[in-house]
Amino acid sequence: MWRWGVVLVLVAGTSLGGCGWPRRPVREAELLAWNEATFARKPAPTYSVRLAPGTSAPAETIIGTPRTYRIREGDTLFDVARYHDLGYNEITEANPGVDAWVPKVGTAIVLPTEWVLPCCTYEGLVLNIPEMRLFFYQRAAGDPRRILVRTYPVGLGREDWRTPRGRFRVRGKTVNPQWNIPESIRQEHIRERGDARTSIRGGDPDNPLGKYRIELTIPSYTIHGTNVPWGTGMTVSHGCARLYPEDIERLFPLVPVGLPVEFTYQPTKVGRRGDEVFVEVHPDVYRYHRSLVGEALATVKRRGLDGRVDRRLLRTAVTESRGLPYRVGGGAERLRVAGGSPPPS
Repeated sequence: MWRWGVVLVLVAGTSLGGCGWPRRPVREAELLAWNEATFARKPAPTYSVRLAPGTSAPAETIIGTPRTYRIREGDTLFDVARYHDLGYNEITEANPGVDAWVPKVGTAIVLPTEWVLPCCTYEGLVLNIPEMRLFFYQRAAGDPRRILVRTYPVGLGREDWRTPRGRFRVRGKTVNPQWNIPESIRQEHIRERGDARTSIRGGDPDNPLGKYRIELTIPSYTIHGTNVPWGTGMTVSHGCARLYPEDIERLFPLVPVGLPVEFTYQPTKVGRRGDEVFVEVHPDVYRYHRSLVGEALATVKRRGLDGRVDRRLLRTAVTESRGLPYRVGGGAERLRVAGGSPPPS
């Protein structure tokens, strides 16, 4: 059964910047219930970044702006996250201690709608496994020095069905795909719930692939929709990437066959905005690294930013960033004014 609530929807007339989100709130608003029609109409920002002169990498590698939302009667974090295109992992990391199902009315929660771009591929589809987020890059029409970025939360593979790392390509696309159940998964279904089906037809409500599937050159792994939206931002699949139904519907027609795809594993990301350096940290979901502090230090060094980062702030960022970009370096004056311990941007 749906949980009902209301959401403040920004309406036309607000100035839109390159980020795609309104720069300032407007007075006029519409109250909507949480339902599939509402989620289908949710904002779909497209961000714009310029390439650094003489390179194929962005001059600045942070997109979006963090915002807040005040909990209303009937809200759940699942609904709020979905409407703002966040995964369960992102909204709970950013709001520790808030009950996901019954958050206290009036609570101001953080919407972590700001991201450091994963290093160092800026074309096609890039999925960063630890943050459970997909980035889609396109060159802007008529401006080869500008990249358009769309980003979506995903659900990924469980610990025993890990989503793999690697570089692939899109080999095909299917609407209403039939799920031919691998024998290993079928045996799991038999053990857990006595379900011996070998396939589930396209369009069936039980079909976990949803309405759209993007097939990859790596066998058995795809990017697809879901029949359980609340699993977005969780490690719940058998290795594939699951998007909210409305997100895969928007992404599907934009993705051509042959597009490059990278599944990367970056629990720590380092980005720049102007002369400032930020670190964004996420849990090491598959435990590939001994220490996130060590990984953060190594990431900074690989990016050639070691001399511009306050290591004390970097260590603090690992424990306090909560999935948000956290400023760890910049102009000496800015650091001195902040007292050495700035909050997330």
